[in-house]
Amino acid sequence: MYKVYGDYRSGNCYKIKLMLHLLGKESKWVPVDILKGETQTPAFLEMNPNGKIPVLQLEDGSCLWESNAILNFLADGSEFLPSEPRLRTQVLQWQFFEQYSHEPYIAVARFIQLYQGMPAERLEEYETCQVRGHKALKVMEQQLKRTSYLVGENYSIADIALYAYTHVAGEGGFDLSGYPAIQGWLQRVASHPRHVGMLD
Repeated sequence: MYKVYGDYRSGNCYKIKLMLHLLGKESKWVPVDILKGETQTPAFLEMNPNGKIPVLQLEDGSCLWESNAILNFLADGSEFLPSEPRLRTQVLQWQFFEQYSHEPYIAVARFIQLYQGMPAERLEEYETCQVRGHKALKVMEQQLKRTSYLVGENYSIADIALYAYTHVAGEGGFDLSGYPAIQGWLQRVASHPRHVGMLD
């Protein structure tokens, strides 16, 4: 059985939880509190020297880290990762977009607002996150006006990667009412029969 080391409220950890549920794979969740420094202990750093969650521990005790890398591992050979090279590359495009153009702003704004309670010393950073986060949302909106999912008409790990923080973007001050295509996509993702919520 897989072990997942993570925080239920973390979007990056939620990606793994959702993927495992969609695949019907059993796992054991091991809670890790980042605010208490639990990712910096010697035992945790042995699993992930980068000191971040999530970590997926395999049956043989070896560990994988970086949420999108874990998604690719879990989805390999499933309906959630296309085998055709062009489509598979488009999945990767969206995963790189999520880590470089989306998560650093949507997730960080949420962390500042939800976890830290908007400290004065981070307000300027928060405002920057708002501008750049909306830029990322506009990119997604344009794609989702054309296709049901981020890579054509099939639900893939590209959607899982971006659903994780987009569906809780409101907790970071992002109003999604101006993004009807994103709203429709969020509903489609959540309607999957094996869907599980972040806090379920």
